[in-house]
Amino acid sequence: MLHEPFYDPNKTYEENFKEGPFGAFADGVVIENSSKKTYDFLGFKVNSPFGIANGPLINGNFVKAALDKGFDIVEYKDTRAHMHPCHPLPNIAPLEVVGDMTLELASKGVKIAKSFTEPLSTTNSFGIPSMDPSFWQADLRDSISYAKKGQIVVGGIQGTLPKVGGFELYLKDFILIAKLMKETEVKIIELNLACPNEGINNLLCLDVERSKIVVEAVRNEIGDTPIIIKISYFPDTEHLRKFVEAVAPMVQAISAINTMPAKIIDDEGKPALTGGRVTSGTCGSPIKWAGLEMTKKLKKFREEFGYRYTIIGVGGVTNADDFFEYRNAGADIVMSAIGAMWNPYLAKEIKERLR
Repeated sequence: MLHEPFYDPNKTYEENFKEGPFGAFADGVVIENSSKKTYDFLGFKVNSPFGIANGPLINGNFVKAALDKGFDIVEYKDTRAHMHPCHPLPNIAPLEVVGDMTLELASKGVKIAKSFTEPLSTTNSFGIPSMDPSFWQADLRDSISYAKKGQIVVGGIQGTLPKVGGFELYLKDFILIAKLMKETEVKIIELNLACPNEGINNLLCLDVERSKIVVEAVRNEIGDTPIIIKISYFPDTEHLRKFVEAVAPMVQAISAINTMPAKIIDDEGKPALTGGRVTSGTCGSPIKWAGLEMTKKLKKFREEFGYRYTIIGVGGVTNADDFFEYRNAGADIVMSAIGAMWNPYLAKEIKERLR
C-alpha cells in the first residue's frame, strides 16, 4: 500500500523544503521504541539496523519526522561547501518498468508513467542541491539533537566540480566540505562517490585512483570520525574488487547502491526530462537486484581481503521482506529512500518482525 509521500513530487524542491514534510510525517505522532534489543552501527548502539538513506531527508524538519516515526539511522541529505541549485521539475517521476531495471533496459530508455503505483519505480533527478553552509551547519546541529536513545544522524557530503581548474580544485572542495561537516560534530560522515563527478569515468566511484585520493584526503581532514562511502552499481566484478582493495581500508562502511542510471524518454522516444537531462538515476523495486548483487559481492570481498567494513544495503527496499532479503544477502545495515518516502511506517513494520 502506498501512503501519501512525505516528499511531494508535484512540488518543487524549494516548496518541499519550506512546507514539508507531508503525510504521516507531518502528523506529530511519535512511534516509541518498544524493544530493548540493540544493534551495533559503527561503534554506536542503535535500536534497529534500518534507516533512511541519503536523499529524501532534505532538512531538519524531515529528519525529526523520520526519527519520530522510528527510523533509527537517518541521513541528512548531501551537503556542499557552497549553495547549489536543484534541477527543475520533474525530480521524482513514476516510471513504466516491468520486472528488473536491467542494464539493457536502462540504455534503451524507460518511459514516464502516468501515476505512482506498486511495484514502485521512480526517477531521482535533483542534481544534489545544497543550502549554504551558514544554514545547513546550524540545521544539522539541530537535527543531531533530535535523535533519541538508540538513534543516530549521519551527515552526507558532496564535492562540487569547478567549471575550471580540474581535479585539484575538485579535491580541495572535498576537503573543504569535509572540514565544514566535521565542525557540526556529527558522529558519522557519508562521502558520496556515486553521483556524476570528475573522473576518468562518469561516476567518481568507477575511477579507482581518484576515489582513493579523495577518500584519503577526507580521512586526513576528519581524523577518526567514521566514514561511509556511497557507491553505485559496478557491472564488472573485477573492477569492484580493485575498488574495494584500494579504498575500503580507509573507511568504516560501504553503502550500495545509490541509484541505477537510465535514459528517460517520452512516448516519442525523446528525452522526457527538461534541462538537457538525457539520463536520470532510477529508484524503487526494479533496482533491488543490483543492490542485492552488490551486497553479496561486498561480503565476498570483505572475507577475501580480511577487511572489517560494514555493509549497508540500499536499493528497492519497499517492505519488510526486502529488508530481510538484504540481511540474508550479507547486509549489516539496510536502508530505504523511495520505499520509506511512500511508507512512513516501514521502520515500525520491520522492527515488529525483528523482535
